[in-house]
Amino acid sequence: MTLDEIREIAQVHGIQSLHRFERKEELVWTIQLAEGFSDCFRRSNDCTNEKCAWFEDCIKNPTSQD
Repeated sequence: MTLDEIREIAQVHGIQSLHRFERKEELVWTIQLAEGFSDCFRRSNDCTNEKCAWFEDCIKNPTSQD
């Protein structure tokens, strides 16, 4: 998922000042917290929560900074 796509999701959740998020991870963490989940994106190499909206991006590219 691109940073622009993630910014669109953030807007739906009412997250403002999107320009302050320089890294994808920072914005995803903020979205996860807004949704009531832990901010775990790319913080674990052994996640098994395949129902998570971020699972594919998180597990397939655990150290990517895109």
